[in-house]
Amino acid sequence: MSNRPYHIDVMISAKSIAARIEDLAREIKKEYSDTDKLVVIGLLRGSFVFIADLVRELDMNVEVDFLEASSYDDGTESTREVKILKDLRGAIEGRDVLIVEDIVDTGHTLTAVTSLLKSRRPNKMKTIALLDKPSRREVDFKANWTGFEIPDAFVVGYGIDFAQANRNLPYIGSVVFEDE
Repeated sequence: MSNRPYHIDVMISAKSIAARIEDLAREIKKEYSDTDKLVVIGLLRGSFVFIADLVRELDMNVEVDFLEASSYDDGTESTREVKILKDLRGAIEGRDVLIVEDIVDTGHTLTAVTSLLKSRRPNKMKTIALLDKPSRREVDFKANWTGFEIPDAFVVGYGIDFAQANRNLPYIGSVVFEDE
């Protein structure tokens, strides 16, 4: 964890997140209404809380898999180099897929992940991100569904961390360093 003192201001309440996930689940069920089983792929580690809440709202047959990709070390800035740290366990060829991401920042991670997974020839593949920071985008990428658009702030909570801390907060908060 950072040695710099900071506090966290609530940006999006737990209640707002839950309500938005209900809406998103309805849209996803409509989009995938003709599928036998939806493969929901969570991008670790930040999406684990979001994916858990999302799949509980999806009243349909789902299979859950995870892929770990990282473009961050332990800091607050993207390294822009996307590394696959853990690959999927199952095959997705010919299957309907939903990729679940916590936050789209520069866009590098989801661009790399969608390119990799498209090469595995899924039937239909869409993306959902809980948070979107369009002001930080460096590549042309927009998720099919977005929970919330946020300003350029470093955020934590609801699965998202700062140097492995604050993932357990039930809300999304912005990190405010005391020395700024």
